[in-house]
Amino acid sequence: MADWDERAARAQARFADGEARLPDDGDERQRQLTRMGNAAWAAGLSLLMAGRREASSEWLLRSAETYRWSWEGAPPGSWGRPIGAMKSRLIAGDREGAAEDARWALEAGAAGSESPIGIYAAALAHLVLGQDEAAGELASGLRERDDFPRSVADALVPLASGDAVGYKSAIRALVADFESREEYLEDTPVADTVLALQALARERELDVALSSPLLPA
Repeated sequence: MADWDERAARAQARFADGEARLPDDGDERQRQLTRMGNAAWAAGLSLLMAGRREASSEWLLRSAETYRWSWEGAPPGSWGRPIGAMKSRLIAGDREGAAEDARWALEAGAAGSESPIGIYAAALAHLVLGQDEAAGELASGLRERDDFPRSVADALVPLASGDAVGYKSAIRALVADFESREEYLEDTPVADTVLALQALARERELDVALSSPLLPA
């Protein structure tokens, strides 16, 4: 508990430091906002792991908003930002906000991207909006690529098709994949993608009971 609280405090300090030094220049500003979004994300997940759900949601929503602000002036193909925003809102339970960010991703052209990250953003957006058939088509394509994590694509496909057995196997494999990693964004060892997909699975009555040091109790 103390360790997660300490991680949250450090992430909050990074966010505050970035906010205090936010530049006016477009490129530098969007970079700084992205760093702040990452810090808020780390704070939110750390607080969630510490059992402080209300505070966690506040920081996850702050993360989503900051990722959205960073989009202005961002280089083309910066699809990690809408992905981060959608996942943060899903984990925080903000379905309305997640839907708004899903529409943002699709209106920005994620589905037509040649980048696997852009296609992932579109697949996730379609799932958020309940457009499972479109999500499944995109996710199936991701399965065939060697430049995208197969474990993520394998979880998206049964989630989109309503395959409870397939999802159960795939989400457990995704947890194992996270547990095998040696590095995590912002040095925050939390399986955030699992948490976001489980939120979508819960709406479809497909969620699975999971236990991992990378998931909240």
